[in-house]
Amino acid sequence: MTVPTPSPDAAGAPPRASGRAGAAAEPLQDLVDHARHTRVVVIGGGIAGLVAAWECAKVGMAVTLVEASDRLGGTIGSARIGGHDLETGVTCWSTRGGAVRRLVDEVLPNAPIVTPRDDREWVAGLAKGGAAPLPTEQVLGIPANPWDEDVRRLIGWDGTWRAYLDRLRPPLTIGAQRSLGRLVQSRMGAKVRDRLVAPLTVDRFGLDPDDVDVEIAAPGLSNALTRTGWLGGAVADVRVGAPGAAIEGLDGGMPQLVAALAERLAERGVVVHTDARAAGLVRTGETWTVALEARASSAATSGEADAGLPADFPADAVVIATDEAAARALLAHALGAAEFADEPPAGIPREVVTLVVDAPELDAAPRGAHVHAVPVARGATGLVHETVRWEWLARETGPGRHVLRVAFGAPGVVPATAALADADAAALAVAEASVLLGVALAGRIVGAHRDAFTLAPPASALGHRDRTAGVRAAVERAHGLAAVGGWLSGSGLAQVVADAREETDRMRRQVLWGAAATE
Repeated sequence: MTVPTPSPDAAGAPPRASGRAGAAAEPLQDLVDHARHTRVVVIGGGIAGLVAAWECAKVGMAVTLVEASDRLGGTIGSARIGGHDLETGVTCWSTRGGAVRRLVDEVLPNAPIVTPRDDREWVAGLAKGGAAPLPTEQVLGIPANPWDEDVRRLIGWDGTWRAYLDRLRPPLTIGAQRSLGRLVQSRMGAKVRDRLVAPLTVDRFGLDPDDVDVEIAAPGLSNALTRTGWLGGAVADVRVGAPGAAIEGLDGGMPQLVAALAERLAERGVVVHTDARAAGLVRTGETWTVALEARASSAATSGEADAGLPADFPADAVVIATDEAAARALLAHALGAAEFADEPPAGIPREVVTLVVDAPELDAAPRGAHVHAVPVARGATGLVHETVRWEWLARETGPGRHVLRVAFGAPGVVPATAALADADAAALAVAEASVLLGVALAGRIVGAHRDAFTLAPPASALGHRDRTAGVRAAVERAHGLAAVGGWLSGSGLAQVVADAREETDRMRRQVLWGAAATE
């Protein structure tokens, strides 16, 4: 589908200088004209692609965006479930760095930004079906005080004594051990690793604790460990002065951000094509050409081309904002680097089943807003109790009705729901939610919806920087090319948005100002 929009010279483009305001006005006008006549094609209409398109369009560049699916937003979406329009995929963002808040302020001014009314976390799946809250004083599950009653409930007396022995061990800087799991096990023991840390890293990041780079996942912990001499003391140290709310969201849901970006792009004359998959990217002289995959249409069935969509798009600059597999294929073609396509995509398959249930006993939020499961083969990795977390959603659904998001898919394990029909996947999600929440939910389901996607590794995955460094370097050497998305930046909306703005700005300055501007 092609979204008709105003031309690049319509409202929203940089204003032309009126009259001759001296010699200084001429270079500025030249830059304005240069931007207007610089053609940019953005491949991919997820949040990274939308941000990249916005960064180019707001300075007056002529932008075309092509998206393979039938909608914009990528992992930010919505669905009608149990009579309610609910978010699917991304529902909030990390406040670290402030990148998403700045984007919201820019494209959706006066938006009602909210913080969770309840963000308590529990761990379930202990012996005999037990569950306990995570201690408040913790970082990535590492407790500041091993004698905290919540810690003892999770790891038992023997685990507590073993964790306490860390105070008696020689000091160790994290620089000597980058693996979070190995560091925790060597200092505090296996039970802290397996029952406190692993439930968080597997559920949040799709990573075993051994594969998490503690330097990146917990900034400042290394220096704190050197100062205090023990891991619990380091956790207490870094938590001093820590910000209150770690996440934010939008009253009404994240799809508002996608809609606002689409509206701003239309105001700037951006042309958007959905159902348009890029199949090739080549550079001839100073021009890139984006070739589209042939597609079936009412016109094409009679042997004619789809009159509404060109077969290819010439461009002065291109931003690749697809998933990893598609991006690597395009880059291999464009840069003549077959090894890019040979690298298998990282990340793990994950499925999330969103449930709407009628269960008044959940009004009391018996296990907080987020329950992480002790990792077991093929079970759920965790659950988010959305109507406990977000007051606006609880108002919309009303008393007694609750929205739960149950996640499946651990490292090296195919999600248990993958081979199931939708009804069977919903039944499994209800059974898992009943265990995680300690409340029987069978027969109380009002609606269900299943989403499947690949969970990109976070920036804190061990080896992530090394794995993507070659791609980054090759892209930067190619004039007028940028690549963005979670597979490069690391997962998480804050990471993706910040990286998309930074990389697009690098490419934009290169195209408009010349290579010297990137030095």
